[in-house]
Amino acid sequence: MKKALSILATALISVSALAQKNIPLVYQVENTGADYMAPIFPPFDQLPEIKELPDPFKFSFGKGEVKKFKDWERRRAEIAHEIQYYEIGEKPAVTKEQVKAHMSGDTLFVDVTVGDSTITLSSVITYPQTGEAPYALMIGTSNNSLPGELMYRRPLALMRYNERQVNGYSQFRGNTDRTTYPFVHLYPHLIDNGAYSEWAWGLSRIIDGLQQLGPEVTKIDTEHIGVTGCSYAGKMALFCGAFDERVALTIAQEPGGGGAAAWRVSHTMEEVENLDKTDYHWFKESLKEQFHDDNVYRLPYDHHELCAMICPRALLVLGNPDYKWLADESARQSMEAASKVWEKFGIADRVAIDIVAGHGHCQLPKSQYPIVEKFIDKFLLGK
Repeated sequence: MKKALSILATALISVSALAQKNIPLVYQVENTGADYMAPIFPPFDQLPEIKELPDPFKFSFGKGEVKKFKDWERRRAEIAHEIQYYEIGEKPAVTKEQVKAHMSGDTLFVDVTVGDSTITLSSVITYPQTGEAPYALMIGTSNNSLPGELMYRRPLALMRYNERQVNGYSQFRGNTDRTTYPFVHLYPHLIDNGAYSEWAWGLSRIIDGLQQLGPEVTKIDTEHIGVTGCSYAGKMALFCGAFDERVALTIAQEPGGGGAAAWRVSHTMEEVENLDKTDYHWFKESLKEQFHDDNVYRLPYDHHELCAMICPRALLVLGNPDYKWLADESARQSMEAASKVWEKFGIADRVAIDIVAGHGHCQLPKSQYPIVEKFIDKFLLGK
């Protein structure tokens, strides 16, 4: 029996021309809040216990709250610092001089140099058979799990991001010795990082390369880049979209615990992926060491704020309650809390979660085609 639950899908409503005009759909820089200093993080024993999801509008540690959209840049930067500090490790910034890109046929190559070390990232671009360049681009993290029939009939270029060129670990195969990871060759002092900071870093370097070469060379419109993935790659898509403001649309398909799901809510559920039961190649080991069990309530943030980092850009989360491990009820509550950020700024049409049962993991059912198509058409193709 198929059960459909569409939360916030009704947010696909027209918004005022004023809000659309004043609030960007995307940015042309990776981090608009790069100049904001990290907050001073108190010792663990001084962190207050917060049972409810923290208020996304309140600045950390009693410093006021977001009143207007111009305040969100600072608050978003603060959340980014917290997630890196407590959960995934630093996503290091790079300079333009450290990145050199070129195309060979339809393959983009990006060399990233830090000190005396260089790694090369490469991704093939599949161009559409319809429309005219420059094309919008959908990047699949690890793979593009959305059905090809949704993509191929649109003027939309596709790319597969090979995350193992950055961090050799995957949950299915690959080397788990962190000292051998390409990212660690560049940043040996960040060996304790979780994979999601490193994978987000790598996707940002791909976007650097696209920007550096420009649409005349790549045939890609860098103002219309989307990122998507499913399961552990759904988490990857979410972190990549949250930590790079050049991503116009993030579609996180069945990302499970550690993705859109809130750690606090998942802690109250049974048989789901939560902070105590996830893969700690993905996160800093210290996250579990400090915030295990009821200590989760001492986290000064939660994943509704990871989702909210994508605001004012577009976010669609897709769920599948047939797989209890994915903690979709936690994701629902998290997204309801996150959506208040978009709502505050009058852009609620840019966020949705759609949870539908009756299909295999990472197998998008026909009933979810319409909402996916609406988000792609509106936020990548400008319809």
